[in-house]
Amino acid sequence: MRRRLPTLLLGTALGFLLAGTATHFALSWGLLPNRELNRSADYVKEVLRTVNENHVDAEAADYSRLTREALHGIVGSLDPHSEFLEAKDFQSLDDEMRGDFGGIGIQIENRNNRIVVITALADTPAERAGIRRGDEIVSVDGARVGTDMPVDDIVDKLRGEPGTKVVVKLQRGTPAQAVDLTIVRERIKVKSVRDVTVLADGVGYIQLVEFSETTGDEFHAALDTLLKQGVTSLVLDLRNNPGGLLDAAVWVAEPFFKRGDLVVYTQGRRPSDREDFRSEIDSHPLRMPIAVLINAGSASAAEIVAGTLKDTGKAVIVGERSFGKGSVQTIFKLRNGEGMRLTTARYYTPGGETIHGKGVTPQVEVLMTPEEDERLRVQRSRADLQDPAAFEARFGYPPVRDRQLDAALDSLRGMRLLLQRGLDPDRKP
Repeated sequence: MRRRLPTLLLGTALGFLLAGTATHFALSWGLLPNRELNRSADYVKEVLRTVNENHVDAEAADYSRLTREALHGIVGSLDPHSEFLEAKDFQSLDDEMRGDFGGIGIQIENRNNRIVVITALADTPAERAGIRRGDEIVSVDGARVGTDMPVDDIVDKLRGEPGTKVVVKLQRGTPAQAVDLTIVRERIKVKSVRDVTVLADGVGYIQLVEFSETTGDEFHAALDTLLKQGVTSLVLDLRNNPGGLLDAAVWVAEPFFKRGDLVVYTQGRRPSDREDFRSEIDSHPLRMPIAVLINAGSASAAEIVAGTLKDTGKAVIVGERSFGKGSVQTIFKLRNGEGMRLTTARYYTPGGETIHGKGVTPQVEVLMTPEEDERLRVQRSRADLQDPAAFEARFGYPPVRDRQLDAALDSLRGMRLLLQRGLDPDRKP
């Protein structure tokens, strides 16, 4: 599958466009031929100098520290999605959008005040080192893991540059046996497609959890697998998908459009800023009943897929109104490994509809309580606990029925009946 350069980014999980140097951020303020800019820059420098020379804490008033705090404030004040990124955060964003990171390849959770391994991912250093589901992590690099420590902090300790070593101490079995492992970190690939299966009545099911650089290839491979198994309709589950790369959203939508069809477009503040994203796939568009599942956790790139399939009459949307994040962030690479995420445009469905602040409204609304939604989220993420009794023993409640998926399956049955009667369920209402 051909690759577009990922140029625009969306959502809580956003990718990036490397757009030059610090000149874009006007760090060379005094050299730019703009009087208003120069006056403002002089004022900022005057304040920096006054603080640096007079504040009681010289370390806190260091110019470098003050400058970065000022940059955070300038960019962060624009909108909730614009942000100045220091080097570590910029690298983390890059890793996240590429769908990989340096680590050992395990999923962990806090279980009864114990940090326990959920699974060791296939073909990762953790799996090869013999880490098992249920192992308790006691320490990382000699530092004891506190039960009150956030799981994300422990994940950060386990991650690191590929090729570096991390020492992990585990407790395993009953009675507990100590296991000390020295593991070399590798580049870990995160999969966007979490679940691919064939449900009853020949319905294919694909769950997408993010939109990264690998999402398009993963989705097309999953779709091919289902088509080879003879599926006649499809459920695309985008619930709690926070988004990611705009190009990844286009790749996911492409199989349902013919070459040259408009999938989505972005519009900046100038008329000339419009950019169209069209299908570049050569095969015939896939025509089958499709249901897309969304909820309030579906945002950004996930809303592009849902919105464009709804707008063009290619799918029925089931669930709850989506988040409503329809702005585009461009990532500028600055000096010293730092960067800036800046809102530069909004995106629109082919019919000119904006999702920003409104979200995608489902045609079949099925509201879930917060408790149901959280329990379903846990169920969908724990493929290792398919047995209802084992699931209840672990979490203290039985698996709940997925009423939104049930409604999607009912909608697909209705569309198949229309096809059998010679009507077109894909036509735009």
